[in-house]
Amino acid sequence: MSDTTQTDGVRVLDEEAMWRLLATQEVGRLVTSIGERIDVFPVGYALDGRSILFRTAPGTKLLELTARDEVLFEVDDHSERDAWSVVVRGTAAAVDHSDEIAALESLASAPWAPTVKDVLVRITPSVTTGRAFERRSADPAEGSMA
Repeated sequence: MSDTTQTDGVRVLDEEAMWRLLATQEVGRLVTSIGERIDVFPVGYALDGRSILFRTAPGTKLLELTARDEVLFEVDDHSERDAWSVVVRGTAAAVDHSDEIAALESLASAPWAPTVKDVLVRITPSVTTGRAFERRSADPAEGSMA
């Protein structure tokens, strides 16, 4: 994994490493906001090159995406030895061209919840950031967990 190591042991991931890690997972967290309201939704997702696809249905999530298309999308994973997190800042829009929808159908994962989700949404990234680190036990002398 190509990245830059900082003095505190946190590695800043490069673009290639971030997209490789995103490709290893199936569920991420979509963060939306309208005014003072911020919501977080777990969603099943798939990658289409350097964009993120997920399915949804009419409701709060789609309403919020229609009112304000700026979103954050976060995915992370960990083991006993290490952990990583990738955050994608971008815009979300329903895919509305039938030929594009047909081409993307095989990419988009099945909905996480057992409900009909017939709206395909694409997140187009503007900024992607990622960090990785080795996990370690808390040092009682430091008074915090690492």
